[in-house]
Amino acid sequence: MAVDQEQNRQRIKQLLRKPGNNHCADCGAADPEWASYTLGVFVCQSCSGLHRNIAQISKIKSVLLDPWRLSEVEFMGSVGNDAARAKYEKQVPSFYYRPSYKDCMLLREQWIRAKYERKEFINVEKQEPYTAGYREGFLWKRGRDNGQYLSRKFILSEREGVLKYFNKHDAREPKAIMKFESVNACFQPAKIGTAHGLQITYLKENSTRNIFVYHEDGKEMVDWFNAIRAARFHYLQVAFPIASVSELLPKLTRNFIKEGYMEKTGPKHTEGFKKRWFTMDDRRLMYFKDPLDAYARGEVFIGSKENSYSLVPDFPSNIQGNHWQFGITIVTPDRMFLLACETEKEHRDWINAIQTVMDRPMLPHEYAVEAYFKHKP
Repeated sequence: MAVDQEQNRQRIKQLLRKPGNNHCADCGAADPEWASYTLGVFVCQSCSGLHRNIAQISKIKSVLLDPWRLSEVEFMGSVGNDAARAKYEKQVPSFYYRPSYKDCMLLREQWIRAKYERKEFINVEKQEPYTAGYREGFLWKRGRDNGQYLSRKFILSEREGVLKYFNKHDAREPKAIMKFESVNACFQPAKIGTAHGLQITYLKENSTRNIFVYHEDGKEMVDWFNAIRAARFHYLQVAFPIASVSELLPKLTRNFIKEGYMEKTGPKHTEGFKKRWFTMDDRRLMYFKDPLDAYARGEVFIGSKENSYSLVPDFPSNIQGNHWQFGITIVTPDRMFLLACETEKEHRDWINAIQTVMDRPMLPHEYAVEAYFKHKP
């Protein structure tokens, strides 16, 4: 019996080395050490916990620690990650967000449920909540001034090219209209303080407006997210008719390049340094008094080094005073911005984030954005 067990263990370990099986079937993490012996897939430890939430479909074992029957090993050998993907991901819409191991738990759990529990990518009719081009429902939205979450009706209309919400359930006119041209959405569970927290941003008179929403039902929230991605995809297909799908997909939604606290001083560099929450969103470096503020206190355009933007990982020699010790000087064609980080790691991470943007050549439409910032009152 012990000999059989050892043979089975060696067989299952050999299967792990097959192409496709050496990364998690669901999030792509390297070297998975768990397996669903009812679905025939190898998964990482994090995703194995999510599979346990659908225990009626997926039974999990450790590849290295649990005993394996020969029939289970043979089943794993007959399926494997590549074959399972071919079956369960057969008709994933191109705009649908496929989460990685870096993404939040909600996205990964709903991806796993969509694949194996709801079989959304086998039965196309189950994709209607995010493919129909129209969606309406109620989300809990954070109040701009008081921070209280209230139920608000949201409508997404591909035909109108907008996402809008209403302050009262029977209101005829929306409180805000967000054009697909500038709408973005990203999950922010830690920042918002709920596992289902979504941050929606859009440009209002060329300034960034933040809206924070959530829903108790995780599926509902992820369906809204993918409906926004679908609407953006179709908008961009019309706006850029010769662009390929692979060119458009990175533009559907984006995570912020970096967020966190830094200190800043004013344009004369004589005021005291104040702690602010900073968000690097593509070429916009924004700062807020509070991370959940609706509007930034200020926005800085970060252009490319070819256009006279540069970064110095320190303060000018004449800057003194009470501030965090790790300084950053951002030089733009118009002025210098002095920022301070609390730790050496934050300093290094912010420098890398800003420098990466500066190293990227500016695209034609970004010159128009830069021009707006230069003439901003």
